[in-house]
Amino acid sequence: MSDADLERLYEEDFYAWTRAQAKALRQLARTRPNAPVDWKHLVEEVEDLGRSELHAVRSHLRVLIEHLLKLSVSRAEEPRRGWMLTVQRARTELEERLSPSLRRRLERDLAQTYARARRDAAFALELHDEHEAAARLPERCPWTLAQLLDPDFWPERQEG
Repeated sequence: MSDADLERLYEEDFYAWTRAQAKALRQLARTRPNAPVDWKHLVEEVEDLGRSELHAVRSHLRVLIEHLLKLSVSRAEEPRRGWMLTVQRARTELEERLSPSLRRRLERDLAQTYARARRDAAFALELHDEHEAAARLPERCPWTLAQLLDPDFWPERQEG
């Protein structure tokens, strides 16, 4: 991979860059270069940078799903604007952070992320005595990742 390719990868897909760099550092460490470098910890730190980025986008997606779920099943009127604002902010964060490799990862992990968001939404609804709404939460994610990220997408409000 050329320097220009590495630069482009760094700019366009930081998560993929961290994975590539950790792999390259591991290979270099195996050659045992005579340099005062803590290879083991350096590789771990580069990998942690990528994991932090993945954790951040998963977290924003989980919050996004949780609030879309509440918008779709809750009968409450007052918190709706706050939920919509949270959805908008999560989408903005994802738009700014999402790279092609992270997008693929979110797509692959959508069912798991949805299950956690559903659990959080159910807990929040139960706290507000919206037991029927919590019971109406779909077991499986009713939306695609593309819908979730679409700034013009808002779920239909279920009547229950």
